[in-house]
Amino acid sequence: MATILLIEDDFGIRSAITRALTDLGHAVTSTDRGMSGLESAVDKQPDVVLLDLGLPDIDGLQVLAMLRAVSDVPVIIISARDDDADMVRALDAGADDYVVKPFGIEQVEARLRAVLRRSGSAVIEGPLVVGGLTIDPRKRLVKLDGIPIDLSRKEFDLLLALAQRPGEVITKRELLADVWRQSYGGGDRTVDVHLSWLRRKLGETAANPRYLHSVRGVGVRLAAPDTSPDGH
Repeated sequence: MATILLIEDDFGIRSAITRALTDLGHAVTSTDRGMSGLESAVDKQPDVVLLDLGLPDIDGLQVLAMLRAVSDVPVIIISARDDDADMVRALDAGADDYVVKPFGIEQVEARLRAVLRRSGSAVIEGPLVVGGLTIDPRKRLVKLDGIPIDLSRKEFDLLLALAQRPGEVITKRELLADVWRQSYGGGDRTVDVHLSWLRRKLGETAANPRYLHSVRGVGVRLAAPDTSPDGH
């Protein structure tokens, strides 16, 4: 059983989802406004948030941005907006998944199980160390040469995905699937943008990499800087 917060302004959809998920054994709290949903997310700390984008008081993307500033709770967008641009914006803003209306409750239940599995299985014993980088999955903390680095949720998830396979070239499609749980076209841009932000925080650039090394046409790998006498 999971505790679920549903933020959806359509009464019929809200009632149907609440009833169906309750019948499946979940505990569901619902609201039809973005701001009250944000308050509920902070106060009740649900396991998952189902968030509509077309809310009457504030756009769902704004709710997502404010929620991400204070919480790492998994968020699944449920929206009638079905173009790639909206999906990219939502995923870049920190959504874990995106379901387009109309949908069957079985699809929503499957997505719920998936995000709950990921949030439960993301814990790794002990920190990962790559050169001067230390990534602690339990505390979601990153240090570079002993100094803490402030990363966004997706930046951390991206770095963790790379750190779990150090030295290995990982394709952007793999990263898109592992970090954003999406495989739609155009996703390379999402990965590129987050890699750029991550490089900046690691004090490097694509032209002068230290940890993040792009392999043109293939992907990217995380490796410790070369400290040999002839290295850089």
